[in-house]
Amino acid sequence: MVDMHHTHVLTLSCQDRPGIVHAVSGFLLQHGGNIEEAAQYNDHHTGLFFMRVQFTCSGLSHAELQDQLAPFASGFGMRWSLHPLAEPMKTVIFVSKEGHCLNDLLFRWKSGLLRLDIRAIVSNHRDFYQLAASYNVPFHHIPVTAASKAQAEAKQLEVIRSEGAELVVLARYMQILSNDLCRELAGQAINIHHSFLPSFKGAKPYYQAHDRGVKLIGATAHYVTADLDEGPIIEQDVARVDHTDTVEDLTALGRDTESQVLARAVKWHSEHRVLLNGHKTVVFK
Repeated sequence: MVDMHHTHVLTLSCQDRPGIVHAVSGFLLQHGGNIEEAAQYNDHHTGLFFMRVQFTCSGLSHAELQDQLAPFASGFGMRWSLHPLAEPMKTVIFVSKEGHCLNDLLFRWKSGLLRLDIRAIVSNHRDFYQLAASYNVPFHHIPVTAASKAQAEAKQLEVIRSEGAELVVLARYMQILSNDLCRELAGQAINIHHSFLPSFKGAKPYYQAHDRGVKLIGATAHYVTADLDEGPIIEQDVARVDHTDTVEDLTALGRDTESQVLARAVKWHSEHRVLLNGHKTVVFK
């Protein structure tokens, strides 16, 4: 059994140099830490080093550990974060009129499969207010039009901030976020889309795919950036199809794939297993 009240996750990145792993291990040992899980990656193209360490430490509080880590990390020029494992990640989910990803995330959360604290659901439609109520999650209906987009996003941001959300999941939220909101949520918002993009844009992509006779369908989960659907990719998956599959078959299989891919991306992010590496990610599974 993991004693999560004394368990922490340290993530870091810095310029690679000899002795980083030894130094991190020595620092934790010096402060009474016991490493339970560790992973590292050296990016030889950029010269950057990435590391995730899960460890227990009962002698120091989270705040005390942060105070001790700051000068140590500064000596290596590290970008770092320390997270208490006992605290599930506060999350707000955005959705429009397709609920398969929302329903999947809520079920996995209530089943204990995702270390989340889902604080609210935000939608530009009313379709899923009963689903939200069945999970006892507050539902915020915020309509969005071209004329009201700025006011709507201000309300959305108010919900995110008031709930202290560390993660925003766009679970088939069919509105383009403004550049300002994308910057506000940088590294903290995950989107899911079918992997046909940019080949099949617009409405009914599975109809377009069926018409073209595709042999693979799939999904991509990525961080949200101002460049539409071009943020750092966290997870992808595909499923094979053939000429016997109908549009309905493709749609059903595509929705299943989207749900699974998004759930994995959210799980890894909530466990602090995803580190940004420029336009890419390092994922310590």
